[in-house]
Amino acid sequence: MKKLYKLENINLNYHVSGNDIKVLKNINFVIKRNERVAIVGESGSGKTSLLMLMSGLERPTKGSIFFNNENFSEINEKERTQIRKKKIGLIFQQFYLLPNYTALENVMFPMQINSIDDEKRKASSILSDIGLAHRLNNLPSELSGGEQQRVAIARAISLEPEIILADEPTGNLDRKNTELVSDLLLDYSYKKKISLVLVTHNMTLAKKCDKVIKLLDGHIKV
Repeated sequence: MKKLYKLENINLNYHVSGNDIKVLKNINFVIKRNERVAIVGESGSGKTSLLMLMSGLERPTKGSIFFNNENFSEINEKERTQIRKKKIGLIFQQFYLLPNYTALENVMFPMQINSIDDEKRKASSILSDIGLAHRLNNLPSELSGGEQQRVAIARAISLEPEIILADEPTGNLDRKNTELVSDLLLDYSYKKKISLVLVTHNMTLAKKCDKVIKLLDGHIKV
């Protein structure tokens, strides 16, 4: 399988109250196309920071991140935004749905800003595929936590990204919805042959992935 991401000697420091806080230290790994990777570790180990770097929402203090052989950490903000919009699906523990938009409108939104044709039909089809055909016209406040997360997933996959980066996507869900959402993400990754990176505390979910990366105090634990 070809490489999609390559991280080389990634370090991330935050400057807080006159002190440098070392969050990530000498991180090196590769993610291949159509590969499912879990990133695990205790709270504060740097998991979310690593995902922020991979999405281009932050830059590393030192090191390089290559996405499709392009140095993602050196291109400008506009270029990173375009890659993120079209090729990276982001899913967070907090759903970040637009509160005054229906489930259907939330999924249509990224397609509209990217001038995708027939966005209503495509959004309806995605929501139907994940069991929410009966919730198209409901606002987020009218949906359960599991339903809201499924809408967030539908929104993330609406542009058919090359990779999904998911930060604790089941962290706020009960056991039943955790299984439903995790199976949904894995099944979609296999079906569409796209890469998936899951930040999770759930070792049962992590073991379903092709590879597990363990972070400990900002290092990869070997």
